[in-house]
Amino acid sequence: MEFKVGDKAVYPGHGVGVVQAVESIDLGGATATVYVLKILDNGMTIKVPIQNASALGMRNVISMTQVDKVYVVLKDRDVPADNQTWNRRYREYLNKIQTGDPIEVGKVLRDLALLRAQKNLSFGERKMYDQASTLLIQEIAVAKDVDEATVRAELDIIFAS
Repeated sequence: MEFKVGDKAVYPGHGVGVVQAVESIDLGGATATVYVLKILDNGMTIKVPIQNASALGMRNVISMTQVDKVYVVLKDRDVPADNQTWNRRYREYLNKIQTGDPIEVGKVLRDLALLRAQKNLSFGERKMYDQASTLLIQEIAVAKDVDEATVRAELDIIFAS
């Protein structure tokens, strides 16, 4: 997968970023070419080696077809109750978020939203809910070319029903 300066790309766990530059850097005698990716959410700059970009999970923003699939996952209420301890559940959710797959992030968001409707979330679960929500809202907003408030409102409607 090739990215050009100005392209939007997703980096797992960090969200959508813009390729600011393609640079060559010196790594103790070896030269590596990297994408300089500026994350939209927090302005963080990440340097991703071009030859490892896909192995690290850097990918294009999802298509509208994939957005629809994410919405199907979010609307699915026929999910068995998760009876694991909170720390096992937390590790499982963390692993899903770190894959960077929007379907997996959507499952985490859905599960935590359903859990939140039943009881108060722990601090860690609230933080994870916020992270999953931010990652998904950001990517869907870029994919649909709308602002994040619009996507947030759509998700609020989904979880209100």
